[in-house]
Amino acid sequence: MRLFPAFFYTNDAQVLVFGGGEAARRKVRLLAKTSAAIHVVSHAPIDAKFAEEFGSRIALATYKEAPALLKDAVFAIVACRDEDCKLEAVELVRGSGVPVNVVDRPDLCDFTVPSILERGEIVAAVGSGGAAPVLAKRVRTQLEALLPQNMGPLSEIARDFRPAVFEVLQSGTQRRQFWEAALNGLPAELALAGLFGEAQTALESLLEDFASSKAEGINRLGPVHIVGAGPGDPELLTLKAFRLIQNADIVFHDRLVSDEIMDVVRRDADRVSVGKSKANHSVPQNEIHELMITSAREGKRVVRLKGGDPFIFGRGGEEVEALRDAGIEAQVVPGISSALGCAASVGLPLTHRDHAQSLTFVTGHAKSGGVPDLDWTALARPGQTVVVFMGVGTAPTLSEKLIQAGRAASTPVAVIENGTRDNEIRVYGTLAELPSLIERGGIKGPALLIIGEVSAIPAEAIAQFTKENAA
Repeated sequence: MRLFPAFFYTNDAQVLVFGGGEAARRKVRLLAKTSAAIHVVSHAPIDAKFAEEFGSRIALATYKEAPALLKDAVFAIVACRDEDCKLEAVELVRGSGVPVNVVDRPDLCDFTVPSILERGEIVAAVGSGGAAPVLAKRVRTQLEALLPQNMGPLSEIARDFRPAVFEVLQSGTQRRQFWEAALNGLPAELALAGLFGEAQTALESLLEDFASSKAEGINRLGPVHIVGAGPGDPELLTLKAFRLIQNADIVFHDRLVSDEIMDVVRRDADRVSVGKSKANHSVPQNEIHELMITSAREGKRVVRLKGGDPFIFGRGGEEVEALRDAGIEAQVVPGISSALGCAASVGLPLTHRDHAQSLTFVTGHAKSGGVPDLDWTALARPGQTVVVFMGVGTAPTLSEKLIQAGRAASTPVAVIENGTRDNEIRVYGTLAELPSLIERGGIKGPALLIIGEVSAIPAEAIAQFTKENAA
């Protein structure tokens, strides 16, 4: 490790910035977020807009005054445009024994200024030692996307509550357990949702429970999060889903959840497969309900991870009802539906002004098995897209009934298996060919059937239709 990260405390600190141009201005803009006293040192008067932006937040000084100021400085930043002034400033700072950073001159630096991410009391720094600053900024941007904005207020609530915890809980182990429960439980959830008053109340209630040896009480019960994992590509997870998966103590997951997404789960979390496949419900739905309820009552952070979106043919509604009937709060985190993800992955618009003015999602099999009792006449109307979930096994009947109801046998169709994943398979053809398309493509499922004129839009489909018509 070439760089060793450390943080300067800025309370009652003094910092010097040498320079009066734009580079110095950018550094002062960053320092102005701290509580440090900032002195700007320059031979020439600084730009009027520079002084106007920071007002009384900065104090101006000359090079002659710099040695006296450096005696009390924590560090200095040299951001001069002129090379001679830059070297003069470095010599002054080094002579005072103060750590120095020189903008765009890593060879003269004692420390670097990293790319900084701030969320209240939480500060993350990403540095490359000047080797790849753009890459460091990219990493910081990715971290920013993962950390909710309300992480800042949460950190400040925790900071202000620390004295009360130290007063009530004498044991270091107790305090650690309290903060783990608070920052991974209900108080944190409320704060991240912007309910700061309620979060404060939840902290106080939790502290009372710990003080009276009731730490396993109702304040740690639930909620259970029912989370949509999307179609399979881990980069299509929502930020909230990503955070909840990483915080979970136990994850109940479907077989539709990809291995790449399961890799996101914390390594020490329990993983329970409750997946179903056609005609093989290895874990009955009622048993899944009981497993979630039991885990929530044990005080665990429970995530029910479902492929696609929990409320689109995902039985999420049944699970919410079962949890609430048991007195456990259920929160649903939507995911990108496999219909949207798979269609986007092949460049297939589900609606189109020229081809499809409506969109219908249907299931390809009934609760008791076989083909569901659908409104075939409505589904056969032109100018719409019909997306069939779980329709691989019933494709022959689906095709037959739609054609009998009036949908043209030549209607374009697309079949997409494992959409958005590395092993994705896609085939195109017509409604009449649907069963043979599935057989020729070796498609077993999970797969989506997309029926309608929009299925002919992807370039692959056009090429396939052209080739068949030419033959």
